[in-house]
Amino acid sequence: MKQSIKAPAKINLSLDVLGKRSDGYHEVKMVMTQVDLSDRLDMEPREDGLIHVEMSEGSLPADSRNLAHQAAVLLKQHGGTKMGASIYIYKNIPVAAGLAGGSSDAAAALRGLNELWKLGLSLSELAELGAELGSDVPFCVHGGTALATGRGECIEKIPEPPSCWVVLAKPPVGVSTGDIYKRMRTEDISSTSADTMSAAVRDYNYNAICRSLHNALEQVTLPMYPEIRQIKERMRASGVDAALMSGSGPTVFGLVKKEAKLHRVYNALRGFCDQVYAVRLLGEKQP
Repeated sequence: MKQSIKAPAKINLSLDVLGKRSDGYHEVKMVMTQVDLSDRLDMEPREDGLIHVEMSEGSLPADSRNLAHQAAVLLKQHGGTKMGASIYIYKNIPVAAGLAGGSSDAAAALRGLNELWKLGLSLSELAELGAELGSDVPFCVHGGTALATGRGECIEKIPEPPSCWVVLAKPPVGVSTGDIYKRMRTEDISSTSADTMSAAVRDYNYNAICRSLHNALEQVTLPMYPEIRQIKERMRASGVDAALMSGSGPTVFGLVKKEAKLHRVYNALRGFCDQVYAVRLLGEKQP
C-alpha cells in the first residue's frame, strides 16, 4: 500500500517574541497559516524495518539529518512497530526560507506513517512527538490556521482567514534561525501583535489582517540582510496590500486580494528575484 501526502508551507501573519526561557528557547506568540505551496511525500511500508528516504533534490540530506527521516525513526520507536518505510520527498518549498518546509515534511511523515503503520495515534499525540523535532512541527501536524504559544508547540486552532493571493519571494541568502534569535535584544521584545492579528482573523477582516502584519524578528534580520528589505520595499511599490518577512526569513510574502493586481506584483519581483511564487492561502482545508 502506497501513501501520498502533501506538506504545505506556512507563513507567519504575526510573530511576537516575549522573552528568553529557562530552557534556552524564546517564548513566542504567533499566528500562522498555510499556503498552497507544498512538498509531496510518497511512502510505502517496508518489511525489513528500515527507514529509507530519497529527495527529489540530490543536494539535500536524506539521512539522519533529514527531519522527515528523524520523524519516521521517532514514530517507529514510539509506536513499537517492526515495520519500516521508503519515503520519497518531492521538494517544491524553498529550503531554509522561513516557510517551515522541513518541519512540514516531518509532520507529513508523522501523519502518513501513522496511517501506513496503522498506529492509531491522534493528531495531538503526533504533534507532541513532533515537538521533539522542532518548534514548527506541531503546527504543521495540525495544519490550517492557529495561534501558537510556548516555543511554538502549543497550538490553538482559529478560523480560516479570508481568501487571498500570496506572493512569496526568497532572495538568494541563507538565514540561521538560531542566530537571529541569539541576536534578539530585550528592547526588541513585543507582546501584542498576535492578539490583534488573531482578532482580525476571527473577525474575517482582510483589511485588519493587512494592518496587523508584524514580525518582531524583522528588526534583527533586515539590517543584516539588505536584500530582504529591498524585496519588501519592491513588493510594496508594486502594489501588494501588505508585506512581511516570514519566520526568521529570508522569504518575504505579500498579500493581494485582487487577481488583476497579482500579475503586476509577480512580474515586478521576477525581474528582481529568482524564487517567486504566486499561491493561495490554504486556511483550514487539509490536503
